[in-house]
Amino acid sequence: MLKADKIWTDGHFLTLWPEAPEVTAMAEKDGRIIAVGPDSEIETLKGPGTKHIRMHGRFAMPGLIESHTHALWGACRELFEVYVGYTATLDTLLHAAGARTADVESGRWITGGPWRSEMREGMGRRPRDLLDRIAPAHPVALADVTQHSLWCNSRALDLAGISTSDRFGGGVERGDDGHPTGILHEAACAPVRQMTTRTPEELSRAVSHFTRYFASLGYTGFKEPMATEADLAAYASADAAGKLPIHMAAHIACFAPLGPEPLGLDELTQLKRQYATENLRTGFAKLFLDGVAPSFTASFLAPYVGPDYDAAGHDPNATLLIEPEALNCWVTQLDAAGFVLKMHAVGDNAVRKGLDAVEAARLANGPSGPRHELSHSAFIDEEDLPRFAQLNAVAEVSPKLWMPNAATPAQLAVLGQERMERCHPIRDLLRAGAEVIFGTDWPAAAPDANPWTGLAGMITRRDSTGRFPGTVGPDQAITLEDALPLFTVNAARALGMEGETGQLRPGAWADFIVPGMDIRKGAPDQIAACTVQETVWKGQTIHTT
Repeated sequence: MLKADKIWTDGHFLTLWPEAPEVTAMAEKDGRIIAVGPDSEIETLKGPGTKHIRMHGRFAMPGLIESHTHALWGACRELFEVYVGYTATLDTLLHAAGARTADVESGRWITGGPWRSEMREGMGRRPRDLLDRIAPAHPVALADVTQHSLWCNSRALDLAGISTSDRFGGGVERGDDGHPTGILHEAACAPVRQMTTRTPEELSRAVSHFTRYFASLGYTGFKEPMATEADLAAYASADAAGKLPIHMAAHIACFAPLGPEPLGLDELTQLKRQYATENLRTGFAKLFLDGVAPSFTASFLAPYVGPDYDAAGHDPNATLLIEPEALNCWVTQLDAAGFVLKMHAVGDNAVRKGLDAVEAARLANGPSGPRHELSHSAFIDEEDLPRFAQLNAVAEVSPKLWMPNAATPAQLAVLGQERMERCHPIRDLLRAGAEVIFGTDWPAAAPDANPWTGLAGMITRRDSTGRFPGTVGPDQAITLEDALPLFTVNAARALGMEGETGQLRPGAWADFIVPGMDIRKGAPDQIAACTVQETVWKGQTIHTT
């Protein structure tokens, strides 16, 4: 009889496997689970070399999977950038950026943030002047909470060629004199972003940083939603060196307004082949369909609200980043090539156009193609809810909007209360049969990648930390039982690893976590404060307290 490398007994394992939902013991060999069941059954798999771990009644469950997190970006922010948190004042941000000049050689870039749209008035008529005063010898670029806008000083604008270019139209905020004020939106940020890329050495440090961080939160898998070739190289290099202890997929940036030029199918296919490794899946691509609401760049069917928007002239398609006909062709081509698409879609019109493109691909290529994802799916018209299931498309949701947070006032100001209450209709999506997955979108508008606050927020639609009062769309709250698959089983399918992770079952990798509590018995606030005592990936402990 086959003997296990390790067995765990005397535990309370929530498996999320319908054939054996709860067991007390589990056995592993070569990193994969070979059996789950009662102690007496699993102990028969114990041989002379088997390591026997007694759980002493502790609760365990599958490792969590994050379906949308910019891991390298977030780690670089914490390691190398000015970061003051999402509730800091304008003065705090300016002071921190000014203080950084003492540590950075003259002429080198200073990056960081974040700032919020309500700070704009305090920056004055020409915000770049504030940064010029505190950093006259350094180019400075500070991102807003959405990461879709930048605040730059004059030196940064000059180096990026923004001061003398009319290329980006409304993406460059200009004063009465026609000169850039220092505020950039969407594609206008790209030249600056391309000048502030990280070295391979810095990216290597970032991989080590985020893998430790993710393991401490209970993640055993994640999806990188917008990978450049430099990102792919960093991930692949780390995996080749045995330093990527996590399952992952990377959506290669095919078209991103904040990034480099669009990639063709041949280039995508080459990157896919070149950087795929055992733990890095590369058959994924990313498209941006619209922007974000605070800068009026998210594509909505109905007009924005407020005095700063011309509602009478509202054109839902004006804010689309890809024309619908071109999008349909693009998605059909990538679908035929087997790429799983993640399409950034915040506004309900962008979501509709994304679903239209998936429908076009299904008609052209057949119904059994890749399961494409609508990233964020923040606002969905009621008519489009059943289309996710009909088209076998996936709705990805992110907690930066489904519960009150630092960005909520800016959202309310441009969308209004009634529309905000319809944000992230998770309950309606599930009722309509849609597959839904979870992503924090860290560090874009998310202060951390903590899944436990996100899980609690799904259950209550409140900010469990207590920093931000009220609720967002409380009628869309769901139960813990309904929420857990978004972090596990559904996420594993989106990762291309159905049956291999996200469940504790024979044949799956031995990926599980030991939270400090049985989350089924805790109140939402207790779940939000949950800490992970141990994270096991492929049978090996990668985090312990």
